[in-house]
Amino acid sequence: MYLSRHSGESGPRWAVDGRGLPASFSLDLLLQLPADIAPEIVASMATEPETLDGPLLAPIEAHHEVWAGGVTYLKSREARQAESSATGGGDFYARVYDAERPELFFKAVGWRVIDPEAAIRKRRDAVWTVPEPELVLVLNSRLEIVGYCAGNDVSSRDIEGDNALYLPQAKVYDGSCALGPGIVTASADEVSAVRVALEIVRKGATIFSDTTNTSQMKRTPGELVHHLGSEMSWPQGVYLMTGTSIVPPEDYSLQPDDVVRITVGSLELNNIVGRDPAPA
Repeated sequence: MYLSRHSGESGPRWAVDGRGLPASFSLDLLLQLPADIAPEIVASMATEPETLDGPLLAPIEAHHEVWAGGVTYLKSREARQAESSATGGGDFYARVYDAERPELFFKAVGWRVIDPEAAIRKRRDAVWTVPEPELVLVLNSRLEIVGYCAGNDVSSRDIEGDNALYLPQAKVYDGSCALGPGIVTASADEVSAVRVALEIVRKGATIFSDTTNTSQMKRTPGELVHHLGSEMSWPQGVYLMTGTSIVPPEDYSLQPDDVVRITVGSLELNNIVGRDPAPA
């Protein structure tokens, strides 16, 4: 089942495989049902005769939270060590990669998430910003995996590299989180080996591309979910970005008008890098 969220004259509307759900439908319903029966129940609600074709919105509602796991792939550990080598902080990333406890951090609340085809941003005080393509788990109130979407964990690597305590500033700011284009319902087993790809296009030409697979993760999705829920409850569900293994070269940084194309399974999330006014 594929859930998408669309802009309409009367406000946002959800659809199942393109068929409109009642205007009263909220994602909270899906995320409060047991994972094994949720898709069937939601699909049965798609009785509207219309096909929703309005502009896509991020498949999340304003109050939902997005969290993220870091250093879940070997290549991510190596990249983080490299960016922190000048300040001597690289050992943090080697230690967390091998530790029992994963790195988990807050990324965004739903109203901050960028829609498909909309503009992501780089911080005006950063000089080295990269996209991070990730499988994003959609978890219900029981912390069961309901499905997944594609995500972009935009990151200011120079800020994080200066000091590991700057991670929130490097990761959490306006325009730093994009999700979409919709949600594919899936079980835990179905997210264990999903293809993830990144393509960056500048002035019509591809300047970087790479692929990976979630089977290469050091930590399983279930392990990340377990730690996320060990001391926090999620009565309205939660989204969890699972980390990246695709790292552009050190001489690359996002520039205005770059197009970032992220593929996760059958989903493709496209965003352009926006142009900010000059700082005051």
